[in-house]
Amino acid sequence: MNESWSMRLYVAGQSARSLAAITNLRRICDSHMPGRCTVEVIDLMRNPELARDDQIVAIPTLVRKLPAPARRIIGDLSATEKVLIALELSVA
Repeated sequence: MNESWSMRLYVAGQSARSLAAITNLRRICDSHMPGRCTVEVIDLMRNPELARDDQIVAIPTLVRKLPAPARRIIGDLSATEKVLIALELSVA
């Protein structure tokens, strides 16, 4: 399974939950998808209109764009095993 991953992480400024989500997502990408993961972090404090595109109702929210189908996970991504299952990555 060597596909490329494209994800968007919607956060709100530098809140503790936003920073935790960014840190946790980077850790997950580095350990489970090294070199195959593109992450776009979108700060809704700066660009609130972007929430409409992915119908964001809570933050932080991770949206997996690729591989299809799209998946979304709400929260700081600290429950690694649940995140891997939601992203349909095998838990190794």
